[in-house]
Amino acid sequence: MKFKADEIASVIQKEIEDFKGQVQTAEVGRVIEVGDGIARVVGLSSAMSGEMVEFSNGTTGLCFNLEENSVGIIILGDYLGIQEGDEVKTTGQLLSIPVGEAMIGRVVDPLGNPLDGKGPIVTDQRRPVETPAPGVAERQPVKQPLQTGIKAVDSMTPIGRGQRELIIGDRKTGKTAVAVDTIINQKGGDVICVYVACGQRASTVAAIVEALTANGAMDYSIVVAASASDPAPMQYIAPYAGAALAEHFMYQGKHTLCVYDDLTKQAQAYRQLSLLMRRPPGREAYPGDVFYCHSRLLERAAKLNDELGGGSMTALPIIETLEGEVSAYIPTNVISITDGQIYLEPDLFFAGVRPAINVGISVSRVGGNAQTKAMKKIAGSLRLDLAAFRELEAFAQLGTELDAATQKQLDRGYRMVELLKQPQYDPLHFADQVISIYAGTKGYMDEVPVPEVAAAEKQLLQFMRDEKSEVRNAIIQSQELSSDTEEKLKAALSEFATRYAATNAKEAATASA
Repeated sequence: MKFKADEIASVIQKEIEDFKGQVQTAEVGRVIEVGDGIARVVGLSSAMSGEMVEFSNGTTGLCFNLEENSVGIIILGDYLGIQEGDEVKTTGQLLSIPVGEAMIGRVVDPLGNPLDGKGPIVTDQRRPVETPAPGVAERQPVKQPLQTGIKAVDSMTPIGRGQRELIIGDRKTGKTAVAVDTIINQKGGDVICVYVACGQRASTVAAIVEALTANGAMDYSIVVAASASDPAPMQYIAPYAGAALAEHFMYQGKHTLCVYDDLTKQAQAYRQLSLLMRRPPGREAYPGDVFYCHSRLLERAAKLNDELGGGSMTALPIIETLEGEVSAYIPTNVISITDGQIYLEPDLFFAGVRPAINVGISVSRVGGNAQTKAMKKIAGSLRLDLAAFRELEAFAQLGTELDAATQKQLDRGYRMVELLKQPQYDPLHFADQVISIYAGTKGYMDEVPVPEVAAAEKQLLQFMRDEKSEVRNAIIQSQELSSDTEEKLKAALSEFATRYAATNAKEAATASA
C-alpha cells in the first residue's frame, strides 16, 4: 500500500484550518479556614452564588456566602481531607445531579452517587439541583386524585396530583408510615416516587428501603439518603436533589410523588450552616430566609398545563413537632406554604387508632376536587359525623344518661373509628375503600361487635371480590356510585350482613353447647 503525498497534505491542511485553540480558564483560590463542613476561601473574586467549586483533593463545594474579601463555601462530602492552604478551583457550573430512568430503583446520596452497592449509574442526563418553580401560567388546577390507599386520608383529606400535603406530628406517631404506604400504593400505576431521607438514622433508612423492596415498590422508586451521620451541607441539599430527580420526569409528562422526610432536620442543617457562616440569626436562631428555603422547594410541586405535557409532581413534606407544638416557627411556615396537612396525634396513636389522624386539625385545601365521584358521594358527611362523635364521646364520659338516638350515634361512631384503622404496608384499593366506608356510614356494621369490626370488614371485602365482583368492577370502571350501582351495593351489603349474623349465631350456639 502506497501513501500519496498530496492526499496526506490535504488532510493535514484541513486539520489545520479546522483547529480551534480551546483555552480552559479557572480561577484558583486558597483555603484560609476550614471546619464543621464549611471553608473560607480567598482569591475567588468572580465566584457566583450557588456555583460549584473543586478542592485539590477532588471534593465538591458550593459557594454559599459571597463576602468582601473571601467566599464562604459549604463542603459537599468529606471536609476532614481539606486543609488550610489547599487550592480551590471555580467550575463555572451550578450544582447538578444525574437524572433519568437509570436512577429508578437505586439508593443515592444528594450528589447522585450510588449507595446501594449495585455498581455505577450510567446516564448522560443531568439537571441543576435548584431550578425556578413553574409560574402561574404554566400550571393547571389539581383535579386528579393521587390514591394513598389509606381510608382515613383518601376519604377526609384527599391528595391530588400536583398538590403539597404536609404530614405533621410528634416523633413516633406514624408520619413515615403514611408516606411509605402511599408509595407502596402506587404499585402497578403510573407514578414515579422519590423518597428523600434527610437527617434520618441510617438504620431507619435501611429498614424503609427493605420495606419498599419487599413490597415491590423499588421498581418505580428512587431513594435519596442523607443520613444523620452525613455533614449538614448534604442534609441541606438532599430535598432539592430529590425535587430535581422528580422534575426530570414531570417535564416529560409523567406523574411523580416526592416525600421529604423530614424538613425539620433540613431546616436545622440550614441553621447550622448559616450560623457557622455568621449570618444573623432570627426567630429560634433560624436565619431570616428559612421560609424561602422551604417555599422555593415546595413551589416546585405542580400540575403542569397540557402544553407542557400535563406532568405532575406531588410533594409530601414531613415535619416533626415537639409536644404537639404546631404553632412553632418551622411548622407554621410549612403549613402556610402547603395545600393542607395531615396531623397525627400521639394520644390517638397510643390509644391504638392507627393511622392516628386528628380529623379536626387535618385538612386538604384541594378537597373534593382530588376525589373520585364515588368517594366524594359517600365521604361527604364522614368528617362531620366523626367530629360530632368526638364531641359526644367527651360528653358521654361525664356519665350522664343518654337517649336511644344519641347512644346509636355513639355506637356507630365507635365502629367507624374501628373501620378507619389500617395496618401498615396494607394500602386498600379505592373501590374497597368505597365499599368499606359505605357499609359503615349506612349502618350495615351496626350489629357487628366493636372488637370484630376489622375482621368483618376483611370478610366483607373478600365476599365482594369473590361473589359480587360485578358491583366492585362497576365502581372501578365508572369511578362513581350511580343509583343503579348503589342499589346493587345495598343488596350485596344486606346479603353479607344477614350471612354474617347467621354465622355468628351458629358459632355462639356451638360455643354454648
